[in-house]
Amino acid sequence: MCTDCGCSVTPQDISINNQPVEEEKNSQTLHIHQSILAKNNHIAHHNREFFAEKNIYVLNVLSSPGAGKTTFIQKMLSDLKNTYKTAVIVGDLATDNDSKKIAQVTDQVVQITTGDVCHLEADMVRKALKNLNLDNCQLLIIENVGNLVCPSAYDLGENERIAILSVTEGEDKPLKYPTLFKTANVVIINKMDIAKVVEFDLQLAINNIKNIAPQAEIFTVSARTGEGMQQWYNYLQQKIQSPLALPV
Repeated sequence: MCTDCGCSVTPQDISINNQPVEEEKNSQTLHIHQSILAKNNHIAHHNREFFAEKNIYVLNVLSSPGAGKTTFIQKMLSDLKNTYKTAVIVGDLATDNDSKKIAQVTDQVVQITTGDVCHLEADMVRKALKNLNLDNCQLLIIENVGNLVCPSAYDLGENERIAILSVTEGEDKPLKYPTLFKTANVVIINKMDIAKVVEFDLQLAINNIKNIAPQAEIFTVSARTGEGMQQWYNYLQQKIQSPLALPV
C-alpha cells in the first residue's frame, strides 16, 4: 500500500490539465500509517458533503491498466448523454491520452496527471473540481489510476466504488487483490465479447468475487459492443434516483 511505501509523502509532479499544482508545504513529520489517510479521509468527507449539496452522484472507477476503464466510460457517456448531465475526472501517472478520448464524447472532462503517485487522492479531486462546470451536473465519473492495490486505500468522497475486471486478466484476480474487491460496491466483468476466445470461466470468476466481496453487485458487459450495459444503467438509475443514495 502507498501508506507503507511512502509514495504519498515524496515530492511529486502533479498537474491538472497540464498545469502544475503547488503542494502545501508542511514541516511536520508525517506518521505514515496515520496522518496520510486521516488527512485524505477528512478531505473526502468534505468532498462528499459538497457532492450531496449539489446532488451529484459520484462513481470511483478502478481497475488494472488495460481492463477497459476508458472505453467503459466512453460508452456510458455516449449512451447516457440524453439522460444525465455528466462530468469526468481522469487520473493517470503520465499523458492525457485517456482524457483526450473522453473529450470526444464530452467537454466536461479534466485530467489529473499524478507523476509518481499510483492513485488519486481526495485533495486532487477537490482541486480538479474547480476546472469543471458542475451546474446541474447529476453524475461525476472518476477514472482512477490503473492499479489494483494503492487506490483501494483512498476514499475520494464517492458514492459507489466500481471495480472493473477484464476477462483477459483471469478469474483469480479477486483472490490475488482482495482489498480492492472487498471495498467495491460493484464489480464489472468487462470484455465479455472475447471471453470464449481467452477461455474465461465466468462462473468461476463470479464465485471468486462473491467469496471475496459478497456485498458487490456483479455485471457482465462488453463496453465495446454494448452487451450487458443496459442492466448496469438500470442499476445506476435506481441509485441516482433513490433519496437514500446521497450520504447525510
